[in-house]
Amino acid sequence: MRLAPPILLFVATVAFALGVTLPLIRVERLYFFTEEPSLTGMVAALWQGGDPLLAIIIALFSIAFPAVKLMLLHVAAHSGRAAHDRLPAWLRGLSNWSMLDVVLVALVIFAAKTSGLAAAFTKPGLWFFALSVVLTVAVSALLRREQSGS
Repeated sequence: MRLAPPILLFVATVAFALGVTLPLIRVERLYFFTEEPSLTGMVAALWQGGDPLLAIIIALFSIAFPAVKLMLLHVAAHSGRAAHDRLPAWLRGLSNWSMLDVVLVALVIFAAKTSGLAAAFTKPGLWFFALSVVLTVAVSALLRREQSGS
């Protein structure tokens, strides 16, 4: 059981990197215009488009917080009991918001498909991002169980 968290974290980290950089959705408008934005591409477009506050919020909650959570989970998985005890309490709070980005992209796809103005399709980035979220939550649960069982 002690081997599972590091392996799952490695897969979650790779999935997170792919999920942030690969296209999340494909949006086709009027059969001529197609966009395939990635999460980092969306943040950059918001920043350059004059919405720096929204870009910062999305970057924090979709990229920075999950990256920090992954980093802290790596420390906890590769360290002893003392590292488990030092994990911040807000780490558990972040788990509650982990799937928010995936749900928001799903809502955008649903809205585009039902509006009739555009067609939207999921791309690999969304699936990698979702996999990262699920694996991160699983590792958090495994580490909590190990901590309470010790």
